[in-house]
Amino acid sequence: MTSHQTFEETLANVRTHSSPSDLVITDIRFTDINGGPFHSSLIKVYTNQGITGFGEVRDGADKIYAQMLKSRLLGENPCNVDKLFRRIKQFGGHARQGGGVSGLEIALWDIAGKAYGIPIYQMLGGKFRDKIRMYCDTDVDGKDTGTAMGEALKVRMEQGFTFLKMDLGIGQIIDEPGTLSAPLGFLEEMRGASRGYYQGLKNGTPENELRKLRNKHYDMYNIAHPFTAIHVTEKGLDMLEQYVAEVRDVIGYEVPLAIDHFGHIGLEDCIKLGRRIDKYNLAWMEDMLPWQYTEQYAKLARSVTTPVCTGEDIYLKENFRPLLEAGGVSIIHPDVLTSGGILETKKIGDMAQDHGVAMAIHMAESPIACLAAAHIAAATENFLALEYHSCEVPWWDDIIIRKESGKLVQNGFITLSDAPGLGIEDLNDEVLAQHLHPKVPGVWEATDEWNHFNTNDRLWS
Repeated sequence: MTSHQTFEETLANVRTHSSPSDLVITDIRFTDINGGPFHSSLIKVYTNQGITGFGEVRDGADKIYAQMLKSRLLGENPCNVDKLFRRIKQFGGHARQGGGVSGLEIALWDIAGKAYGIPIYQMLGGKFRDKIRMYCDTDVDGKDTGTAMGEALKVRMEQGFTFLKMDLGIGQIIDEPGTLSAPLGFLEEMRGASRGYYQGLKNGTPENELRKLRNKHYDMYNIAHPFTAIHVTEKGLDMLEQYVAEVRDVIGYEVPLAIDHFGHIGLEDCIKLGRRIDKYNLAWMEDMLPWQYTEQYAKLARSVTTPVCTGEDIYLKENFRPLLEAGGVSIIHPDVLTSGGILETKKIGDMAQDHGVAMAIHMAESPIACLAAAHIAAATENFLALEYHSCEVPWWDDIIIRKESGKLVQNGFITLSDAPGLGIEDLNDEVLAQHLHPKVPGVWEATDEWNHFNTNDRLWS
Protein backbone atom coordinates (compact mmCIF):
# COMPACT_ATOMS: atom_id res chain seq x y z
CA MET A 1 0.00 0.00 0.00
CA THR A 2 1.41 3.42 -0.96
CA SER A 3 1.48 6.10 1.65
CA HIS A 4 -1.27 8.20 0.04
CA GLN A 5 -3.80 5.33 -0.21
CA THR A 6 -6.48 5.17 2.43
CA PHE A 7 -7.64 1.96 4.06
CA GLU A 8 -10.95 2.23 2.21
CA GLU A 9 -9.22 2.62 -1.17
CA THR A 10 -7.14 -0.46 -0.52
CA LEU A 11 -10.14 -2.50 0.63
CA ALA A 12 -12.00 -1.55 -2.55
CA ASN A 13 -9.48 -3.63 -4.55
CA VAL A 14 -9.68 -6.70 -2.31
CA ARG A 15 -12.21 -9.49 -2.81
CA THR A 16 -14.22 -9.82 0.37
CA HIS A 17 -16.25 -12.82 -0.85
CA SER A 18 -14.94 -16.34 -1.16
CA SER A 19 -13.51 -17.97 -4.26
CA PRO A 20 -15.73 -18.28 -7.37
CA SER A 21 -15.17 -22.03 -7.18
CA ASP A 22 -17.20 -22.02 -3.95
CA LEU A 23 -20.22 -20.22 -5.40
CA VAL A 24 -23.56 -22.03 -5.08
CA ILE A 25 -27.01 -21.14 -6.40
CA THR A 26 -29.37 -20.78 -3.43
CA ASP A 27 -32.59 -19.36 -4.91
CA ILE A 28 -34.28 -18.17 -8.10
CA ARG A 29 -37.10 -15.61 -8.07
CA PHE A 30 -39.14 -13.58 -10.54
CA THR A 31 -40.84 -10.24 -11.07
CA ASP A 32 -43.33 -9.67 -13.89
CA ILE A 33 -43.52 -6.23 -15.45
CA ASN A 34 -45.79 -4.93 -18.19
CA GLY A 35 -45.29 -2.28 -20.84
CA GLY A 36 -41.55 -2.26 -21.21
CA PRO A 37 -42.50 -2.63 -24.09
CA PHE A 38 -44.31 -5.95 -23.49
CA HIS A 39 -44.91 -8.39 -20.64
CA SER A 40 -41.56 -9.63 -19.33
CA SER A 41 -40.70 -12.00 -16.48
CA LEU A 42 -37.43 -10.81 -14.96
CA ILE A 43 -35.20 -13.38 -13.28
CA LYS A 44 -32.98 -13.03 -10.20
CA VAL A 45 -30.58 -15.85 -9.32
CA TYR A 46 -29.19 -15.74 -5.78
CA THR A 47 -25.94 -17.27 -4.48
CA ASN A 48 -24.34 -18.08 -1.15
CA GLN A 49 -21.89 -15.19 -1.53
CA GLY A 50 -24.35 -12.35 -2.08
CA ILE A 51 -23.69 -12.16 -5.81
CA THR A 52 -26.90 -12.05 -7.83
CA GLY A 53 -27.40 -12.57 -11.54
CA PHE A 54 -30.16 -11.14 -13.69
CA GLY A 55 -31.95 -12.72 -16.62
CA GLU A 56 -35.29 -12.50 -18.35
CA VAL A 57 -37.88 -14.76 -19.95
CA ARG A 58 -38.71 -13.87 -23.56
CA ASP A 59 -41.37 -11.19 -24.03
CA GLY A 60 -44.85 -12.65 -23.91
CA ALA A 61 -43.67 -16.04 -22.60
CA ASP A 62 -44.75 -17.68 -19.35
CA LYS A 63 -42.16 -17.81 -16.56
CA ILE A 64 -43.11 -21.44 -15.91
CA TYR A 65 -40.53 -22.27 -18.61
CA ALA A 66 -37.90 -20.98 -16.18
CA GLN A 67 -39.51 -21.97 -12.88
CA MET A 68 -39.49 -25.65 -13.82
CA LEU A 69 -35.70 -25.51 -14.07
CA LYS A 70 -35.06 -24.20 -10.56
CA SER A 71 -34.68 -27.60 -8.90
CA ARG A 72 -32.13 -28.57 -11.57
CA LEU A 73 -29.91 -25.58 -10.74
CA LEU A 74 -30.10 -25.20 -6.95
CA GLY A 75 -26.83 -26.18 -5.25
CA GLU A 76 -24.81 -25.86 -8.46
CA ASN A 77 -21.95 -23.47 -9.15
CA PRO A 78 -23.35 -20.80 -11.51
CA CYS A 79 -19.90 -20.22 -13.03
CA ASN A 80 -20.17 -23.61 -14.76
CA VAL A 81 -22.40 -21.97 -17.36
CA ASP A 82 -21.96 -24.40 -20.23
CA LYS A 83 -22.35 -27.46 -18.01
CA LEU A 84 -25.63 -26.15 -16.57
CA PHE A 85 -26.88 -25.04 -19.99
CA ARG A 86 -26.35 -28.55 -21.32
CA ARG A 87 -28.28 -29.89 -18.33
CA ILE A 88 -31.36 -27.75 -18.93
CA LYS A 89 -31.40 -27.11 -22.68
CA GLN A 90 -33.60 -30.16 -23.37
CA PHE A 91 -36.42 -28.28 -21.61
CA GLY A 92 -36.36 -25.39 -24.07
CA GLY A 93 -38.01 -25.11 -27.46
CA HIS A 94 -38.59 -22.80 -30.38
CA ALA A 95 -40.10 -19.32 -30.05
CA ARG A 96 -41.32 -18.46 -26.54
CA GLN A 97 -40.59 -21.98 -25.27
CA GLY A 98 -36.88 -21.13 -25.35
CA GLY A 99 -37.36 -18.29 -22.89
CA GLY A 100 -36.73 -20.17 -19.66
CA VAL A 101 -33.47 -21.85 -20.63
CA SER A 102 -32.17 -18.75 -22.38
CA GLY A 103 -33.06 -16.33 -19.58
CA LEU A 104 -31.42 -18.44 -16.92
CA GLU A 105 -28.30 -18.90 -19.04
CA ILE A 106 -27.95 -15.12 -19.19
CA ALA A 107 -28.23 -14.85 -15.39
CA LEU A 108 -25.47 -17.46 -14.98
CA TRP A 109 -23.14 -15.46 -17.23
CA ASP A 110 -23.95 -12.34 -15.22
CA ILE A 111 -22.92 -14.07 -12.00
CA ALA A 112 -19.76 -15.53 -13.54
CA GLY A 113 -18.68 -12.11 -14.77
CA LYS A 114 -19.30 -10.54 -11.39
CA ALA A 115 -17.48 -13.35 -9.59
CA TYR A 116 -14.37 -12.97 -11.75
CA GLY A 117 -14.66 -9.20 -12.12
CA ILE A 118 -14.85 -9.04 -15.93
CA PRO A 119 -17.52 -8.15 -18.51
CA ILE A 120 -19.24 -10.93 -20.42
CA TYR A 121 -17.87 -9.80 -23.80
CA GLN A 122 -14.36 -10.41 -22.44
CA MET A 123 -15.28 -13.95 -21.45
CA LEU A 124 -16.51 -14.50 -25.03
CA GLY A 125 -13.11 -13.59 -26.44
CA GLY A 126 -13.11 -9.81 -26.34
CA LYS A 127 -14.58 -7.03 -28.46
CA PHE A 128 -14.73 -6.49 -32.19
CA ARG A 129 -16.34 -3.08 -31.59
CA ASP A 130 -16.71 -0.52 -28.82
CA LYS A 131 -20.17 0.73 -29.79
CA ILE A 132 -23.21 -1.40 -30.61
CA ARG A 133 -25.36 -0.08 -33.45
CA MET A 134 -29.07 -0.16 -32.65
CA TYR A 135 -31.85 -0.30 -35.22
CA CYS A 136 -35.14 1.21 -34.27
CA ASP A 137 -38.46 -0.43 -35.07
CA THR A 138 -41.06 2.27 -35.62
CA ASP A 139 -44.84 2.57 -35.60
CA VAL A 140 -47.08 5.39 -36.82
CA ASP A 141 -49.50 7.33 -34.63
CA GLY A 142 -52.72 7.95 -36.51
CA LYS A 143 -53.31 7.10 -40.18
CA ASP A 144 -50.62 4.76 -41.49
CA THR A 145 -49.32 6.07 -44.82
CA GLY A 146 -45.90 5.84 -46.39
CA THR A 147 -45.36 9.56 -45.86
CA ALA A 148 -46.39 9.32 -42.19
CA MET A 149 -44.04 6.38 -41.69
CA GLY A 150 -41.25 8.27 -43.42
CA GLU A 151 -41.73 11.22 -41.08
CA ALA A 152 -41.71 8.90 -38.04
CA LEU A 153 -38.49 7.29 -39.28
CA LYS A 154 -36.99 10.72 -39.92
CA VAL A 155 -37.49 11.49 -36.22
CA ARG A 156 -35.52 8.33 -35.40
CA MET A 157 -32.69 9.55 -37.62
CA GLU A 158 -32.72 12.89 -35.80
CA GLN A 159 -32.41 10.94 -32.53
CA GLY A 160 -29.17 9.43 -33.84
CA PHE A 161 -30.35 6.09 -35.23
CA THR A 162 -28.41 5.04 -38.32
CA PHE A 163 -30.39 1.87 -39.11
CA LEU A 164 -34.19 1.68 -39.36
CA LYS A 165 -37.03 -0.84 -39.61
CA MET A 166 -40.74 -0.62 -40.38
CA ASP A 167 -43.68 -2.92 -41.03
CA LEU A 168 -44.96 -3.64 -44.53
CA GLY A 169 -47.73 -6.13 -45.11
CA ILE A 170 -51.31 -7.09 -45.67
CA GLY A 171 -52.36 -5.40 -42.43
CA GLN A 172 -51.89 -2.05 -44.15
CA ILE A 173 -54.23 -2.90 -47.03
CA ILE A 174 -56.68 -5.37 -45.51
CA ASP A 175 -59.45 -2.73 -45.25
CA GLU A 176 -59.02 -1.58 -48.86
CA PRO A 177 -61.35 -3.43 -51.26
CA GLY A 178 -59.70 -5.26 -54.12
CA THR A 179 -56.26 -5.62 -52.56
CA LEU A 180 -56.49 -9.19 -51.27
CA SER A 181 -58.23 -12.37 -52.31
CA ALA A 182 -59.08 -15.19 -49.91
CA PRO A 183 -61.95 -17.61 -49.29
CA LEU A 184 -65.03 -15.43 -48.88
CA GLY A 185 -65.47 -14.39 -45.28
CA PHE A 186 -62.02 -15.58 -44.19
CA LEU A 187 -60.40 -12.14 -43.88
CA GLU A 188 -63.42 -10.82 -41.98
CA GLU A 189 -63.18 -13.82 -39.66
CA MET A 190 -59.49 -13.11 -39.01
CA ARG A 191 -60.13 -9.45 -38.27
CA GLY A 192 -63.08 -10.30 -36.05
CA ALA A 193 -61.08 -12.84 -34.07
CA SER A 194 -58.29 -10.36 -33.43
CA ARG A 195 -60.47 -7.38 -32.59
CA GLY A 196 -62.79 -9.43 -30.43
CA TYR A 197 -59.98 -10.88 -28.35
CA TYR A 198 -58.13 -7.62 -27.76
CA GLN A 199 -61.35 -5.76 -27.10
CA GLY A 200 -62.22 -8.45 -24.58
CA LEU A 201 -58.92 -7.96 -22.81
CA LYS A 202 -59.49 -4.22 -22.70
CA ASN A 203 -63.07 -4.45 -21.46
CA GLY A 204 -62.50 -7.02 -18.74
CA THR A 205 -64.63 -9.71 -20.39
CA PRO A 206 -65.43 -12.63 -18.03
CA GLU A 207 -62.79 -15.35 -18.14
CA ASN A 208 -64.96 -18.05 -19.70
CA GLU A 209 -65.92 -15.74 -22.57
CA LEU A 210 -62.37 -14.41 -22.91
CA ARG A 211 -61.07 -17.97 -23.21
CA LYS A 212 -63.37 -18.59 -26.18
CA LEU A 213 -62.14 -15.39 -27.82
CA ARG A 214 -58.54 -16.35 -27.09
CA ASN A 215 -58.95 -19.82 -28.58
CA LYS A 216 -60.59 -18.38 -31.70
CA HIS A 217 -57.76 -15.86 -32.11
CA TYR A 218 -55.19 -18.60 -31.61
CA ASP A 219 -56.79 -20.86 -34.21
CA MET A 220 -57.05 -18.14 -36.86
CA TYR A 221 -53.55 -16.71 -36.47
CA ASN A 222 -51.87 -20.07 -36.06
CA ILE A 223 -52.59 -21.02 -39.67
CA ALA A 224 -49.20 -21.16 -41.39
CA HIS A 225 -48.59 -18.93 -44.39
CA PRO A 226 -48.94 -21.57 -47.17
CA PHE A 227 -52.33 -22.69 -45.89
CA THR A 228 -54.31 -19.43 -45.65
CA ALA A 229 -55.08 -19.08 -49.38
CA ILE A 230 -54.55 -15.31 -48.99
CA HIS A 231 -53.15 -13.68 -52.13
CA VAL A 232 -52.18 -10.07 -52.82
CA THR A 233 -53.73 -8.58 -55.94
CA GLU A 234 -52.00 -6.23 -58.37
CA LYS A 235 -53.83 -3.36 -56.69
CA GLY A 236 -52.50 -4.52 -53.32
CA LEU A 237 -48.96 -4.81 -54.66
CA ASP A 238 -49.27 -1.31 -56.15
CA MET A 239 -50.29 0.09 -52.78
CA LEU A 240 -47.50 -1.64 -50.88
CA GLU A 241 -44.91 -0.55 -53.42
CA GLN A 242 -46.22 3.01 -53.26
CA TYR A 243 -45.94 2.89 -49.46
CA VAL A 244 -42.23 2.03 -49.66
CA ALA A 245 -41.63 4.66 -52.35
CA GLU A 246 -43.19 7.34 -50.13
CA VAL A 247 -41.03 6.29 -47.18
CA ARG A 248 -37.88 6.51 -49.30
CA ASP A 249 -38.96 9.92 -50.62
CA VAL A 250 -38.88 11.19 -47.03
CA ILE A 251 -35.82 9.44 -45.56
CA GLY A 252 -33.71 9.07 -48.70
CA TYR A 253 -31.87 6.02 -49.95
CA GLU A 254 -28.67 6.20 -47.91
CA VAL A 255 -29.98 4.91 -44.58
CA PRO A 256 -30.56 1.13 -44.23
CA LEU A 257 -34.26 0.29 -43.96
CA ALA A 258 -35.44 -3.21 -43.04
CA ILE A 259 -39.05 -4.44 -43.35
CA ASP A 260 -41.12 -6.89 -41.30
CA HIS A 261 -44.64 -8.23 -40.57
CA PHE A 262 -45.88 -9.13 -44.04
CA GLY A 263 -48.77 -11.26 -42.85
CA HIS A 264 -49.59 -14.88 -43.59
CA ILE A 265 -49.09 -15.01 -47.34
CA GLY A 266 -47.49 -17.88 -49.22
CA LEU A 267 -44.16 -18.15 -51.00
CA GLU A 268 -45.36 -17.01 -54.43
CA ASP A 269 -46.86 -13.82 -53.04
CA CYS A 270 -43.70 -13.19 -51.01
CA ILE A 271 -41.72 -13.40 -54.27
CA LYS A 272 -44.11 -11.07 -56.10
CA LEU A 273 -43.92 -8.50 -53.30
CA GLY A 274 -40.14 -8.90 -52.96
CA ARG A 275 -39.61 -8.22 -56.67
CA ARG A 276 -41.81 -5.13 -56.48
CA ILE A 277 -39.73 -3.58 -53.71
CA ASP A 278 -36.24 -4.78 -54.68
CA LYS A 279 -35.58 -1.39 -56.30
CA TYR A 280 -35.89 0.46 -52.98
CA ASN A 281 -32.52 -0.67 -51.58
CA LEU A 282 -33.86 -2.38 -48.46
CA ALA A 283 -31.63 -3.82 -45.74
CA TRP A 284 -33.62 -7.04 -45.44
CA MET A 285 -37.06 -8.69 -45.61
CA GLU A 286 -37.76 -10.35 -42.26
CA ASP A 287 -39.76 -13.49 -41.42
CA MET A 288 -41.66 -13.63 -44.70
CA LEU A 289 -42.32 -17.35 -44.13
CA PRO A 290 -42.25 -19.74 -41.17
CA TRP A 291 -38.55 -20.41 -40.50
CA GLN A 292 -39.06 -24.20 -40.70
CA TYR A 293 -39.67 -24.14 -44.47
CA THR A 294 -36.03 -24.33 -45.51
CA GLU A 295 -36.59 -25.05 -49.21
CA GLN A 296 -39.10 -22.24 -49.50
CA TYR A 297 -36.58 -19.84 -48.01
CA ALA A 298 -33.96 -21.04 -50.48
CA LYS A 299 -36.37 -20.44 -53.39
CA LEU A 300 -37.28 -17.00 -52.03
CA ALA A 301 -33.62 -16.04 -51.68
CA ARG A 302 -32.97 -17.08 -55.30
CA SER A 303 -35.97 -15.12 -56.55
CA VAL A 304 -35.33 -11.66 -55.06
CA THR A 305 -32.31 -9.41 -54.66
CA THR A 306 -33.24 -7.93 -51.27
CA PRO A 307 -31.47 -9.81 -48.44
CA VAL A 308 -33.69 -12.41 -46.74
CA CYS A 309 -33.68 -12.57 -42.94
CA THR A 310 -35.19 -14.85 -40.27
CA GLY A 311 -34.33 -16.47 -36.96
CA GLU A 312 -36.02 -14.85 -33.95
CA ASP A 313 -38.02 -18.01 -33.23
CA ILE A 314 -35.24 -20.57 -33.72
CA TYR A 315 -33.88 -22.42 -30.68
CA LEU A 316 -30.26 -23.70 -30.65
CA LYS A 317 -27.56 -23.40 -33.28
CA GLU A 318 -28.23 -26.75 -34.99
CA ASN A 319 -31.63 -25.47 -36.09
CA PHE A 320 -30.03 -22.53 -37.93
CA ARG A 321 -27.77 -24.86 -39.92
CA PRO A 322 -30.32 -26.07 -42.55
CA LEU A 323 -31.17 -22.49 -43.57
CA LEU A 324 -27.49 -21.57 -43.81
CA GLU A 325 -26.54 -24.65 -45.79
CA ALA A 326 -29.47 -24.19 -48.20
CA GLY A 327 -28.58 -20.56 -48.88
CA GLY A 328 -31.99 -19.50 -47.61
CA VAL A 329 -30.84 -16.38 -45.74
CA SER A 330 -28.42 -13.52 -46.13
CA ILE A 331 -28.95 -12.42 -42.53
CA ILE A 332 -29.80 -14.43 -39.44
CA HIS A 333 -31.81 -12.75 -36.71
CA PRO A 334 -31.73 -14.68 -33.41
CA ASP A 335 -33.35 -13.47 -30.21
CA VAL A 336 -31.04 -14.14 -27.26
CA LEU A 337 -34.05 -15.12 -25.14
CA THR A 338 -35.08 -17.84 -27.59
CA SER A 339 -31.84 -19.01 -29.21
CA GLY A 340 -30.38 -20.52 -26.03
CA GLY A 341 -28.75 -17.51 -24.42
CA ILE A 342 -25.42 -15.77 -24.71
CA LEU A 343 -22.92 -18.47 -25.63
CA GLU A 344 -25.30 -20.23 -28.01
CA THR A 345 -26.01 -16.99 -29.86
CA LYS A 346 -22.30 -16.29 -30.15
CA LYS A 347 -21.88 -19.77 -31.67
CA ILE A 348 -24.77 -19.12 -34.04
CA GLY A 349 -23.16 -15.91 -35.24
CA ASP A 350 -19.81 -17.62 -35.81
CA MET A 351 -21.48 -20.47 -37.72
CA ALA A 352 -23.30 -17.94 -39.91
CA GLN A 353 -20.04 -16.19 -40.65
CA ASP A 354 -18.62 -19.46 -41.95
CA HIS A 355 -21.42 -19.37 -44.55
CA GLY A 356 -20.89 -15.72 -45.44
CA VAL A 357 -24.06 -14.67 -43.59
CA ALA A 358 -24.36 -11.61 -41.33
CA MET A 359 -26.11 -11.52 -37.94
CA ALA A 360 -28.57 -8.94 -36.67
CA ILE A 361 -30.18 -9.52 -33.25
CA HIS A 362 -33.90 -9.37 -32.45
CA MET A 363 -34.75 -7.73 -29.12
CA ALA A 364 -38.06 -6.44 -27.74
CA GLU A 365 -37.38 -6.78 -24.03
CA SER A 366 -36.01 -5.02 -20.93
CA PRO A 367 -32.48 -3.59 -20.49
CA ILE A 368 -31.41 -7.00 -19.12
CA ALA A 369 -31.91 -8.82 -22.42
CA CYS A 370 -30.72 -5.75 -24.29
CA LEU A 371 -27.37 -5.78 -22.48
CA ALA A 372 -27.02 -9.53 -22.96
CA ALA A 373 -27.48 -9.03 -26.70
CA ALA A 374 -25.07 -6.09 -26.68
CA HIS A 375 -22.29 -8.20 -25.15
CA ILE A 376 -22.78 -10.81 -27.89
CA ALA A 377 -22.81 -8.06 -30.52
CA ALA A 378 -19.52 -6.71 -29.23
CA ALA A 379 -17.88 -10.15 -29.38
CA THR A 380 -19.22 -11.36 -32.76
CA GLU A 381 -17.48 -10.23 -35.93
CA ASN A 382 -20.34 -10.47 -38.44
CA PHE A 383 -22.80 -8.44 -36.34
CA LEU A 384 -24.91 -5.78 -38.11
CA ALA A 385 -27.37 -4.14 -35.71
CA LEU A 386 -29.41 -4.81 -32.55
CA GLU A 387 -33.14 -4.12 -32.35
CA TYR A 388 -34.55 -1.48 -29.98
CA HIS A 389 -38.25 -1.23 -29.20
CA SER A 390 -38.45 1.10 -26.21
CA CYS A 391 -37.94 4.68 -27.38
CA GLU A 392 -41.38 5.56 -26.04
CA VAL A 393 -41.01 3.79 -22.67
CA PRO A 394 -39.79 6.59 -20.32
CA TRP A 395 -39.02 4.24 -17.40
CA TRP A 396 -37.19 1.59 -19.44
CA ASP A 397 -33.70 2.74 -18.43
CA ASP A 398 -34.77 3.15 -14.81
CA ILE A 399 -35.27 -0.61 -14.42
CA ILE A 400 -31.52 -1.16 -14.01
CA ILE A 401 -28.92 0.40 -11.73
CA ARG A 402 -25.40 0.71 -13.14
CA LYS A 403 -22.31 2.83 -12.54
CA GLU A 404 -22.69 4.75 -15.78
CA SER A 405 -25.12 7.66 -15.86
CA GLY A 406 -27.57 8.48 -18.61
CA LYS A 407 -29.57 6.35 -20.98
CA LEU A 408 -28.34 2.95 -22.13
CA VAL A 409 -29.06 3.78 -25.79
CA GLN A 410 -27.60 7.14 -26.75
CA ASN A 411 -27.59 8.58 -30.28
CA GLY A 412 -28.49 5.19 -31.70
CA PHE A 413 -25.69 3.23 -30.01
CA ILE A 414 -24.85 1.37 -26.79
CA THR A 415 -21.34 1.82 -25.42
CA LEU A 416 -20.36 -1.07 -23.18
CA SER A 417 -18.20 -0.38 -20.15
CA ASP A 418 -15.73 -2.70 -18.45
CA ALA A 419 -18.19 -3.32 -15.59
CA PRO A 420 -18.38 -7.01 -14.66
CA GLY A 421 -21.07 -9.35 -15.93
CA LEU A 422 -23.86 -7.65 -17.81
CA GLY A 423 -22.87 -4.33 -16.27
CA ILE A 424 -25.94 -4.22 -14.01
CA GLU A 425 -25.28 -3.60 -10.32
CA ASP A 426 -28.90 -4.10 -9.26
CA LEU A 427 -32.49 -3.64 -10.36
CA ASN A 428 -34.63 -0.77 -9.13
CA ASP A 429 -37.36 -2.52 -7.16
CA GLU A 430 -39.33 0.71 -6.72
CA VAL A 431 -39.62 1.12 -10.49
CA LEU A 432 -40.52 -2.55 -10.91
CA ALA A 433 -43.26 -2.21 -8.28
CA GLN A 434 -44.78 0.67 -10.25
CA HIS A 435 -45.01 -1.39 -13.44
CA LEU A 436 -46.02 -4.86 -12.28
CA HIS A 437 -48.17 -6.95 -14.56
CA PRO A 438 -51.72 -6.52 -13.20
CA LYS A 439 -52.35 -10.28 -13.16
CA VAL A 440 -48.93 -11.24 -11.75
CA PRO A 441 -48.32 -9.09 -8.67
CA GLY A 442 -45.32 -9.30 -6.34
CA VAL A 443 -41.63 -8.38 -6.47
CA TRP A 444 -39.14 -11.25 -6.03
CA GLU A 445 -41.57 -13.42 -4.09
CA ALA A 446 -40.48 -16.85 -2.82
CA THR A 447 -40.64 -19.76 -5.27
CA ASP A 448 -40.11 -22.61 -2.81
CA GLU A 449 -42.78 -24.71 -4.50
CA TRP A 450 -40.28 -25.23 -7.37
CA ASN A 451 -37.40 -26.37 -5.15
CA HIS A 452 -37.96 -30.11 -5.36
CA PHE A 453 -38.68 -31.85 -8.63
CA ASN A 454 -36.88 -35.16 -8.72
CA THR A 455 -37.20 -36.70 -12.18
CA ASN A 456 -34.95 -38.81 -14.34
CA ASP A 457 -34.11 -36.27 -17.05
CA ARG A 458 -31.62 -38.47 -18.90
CA LEU A 459 -32.48 -38.89 -22.56
CA TRP A 460 -30.69 -42.19 -23.02
CA SER A 461 -30.48 -45.57 -21.28
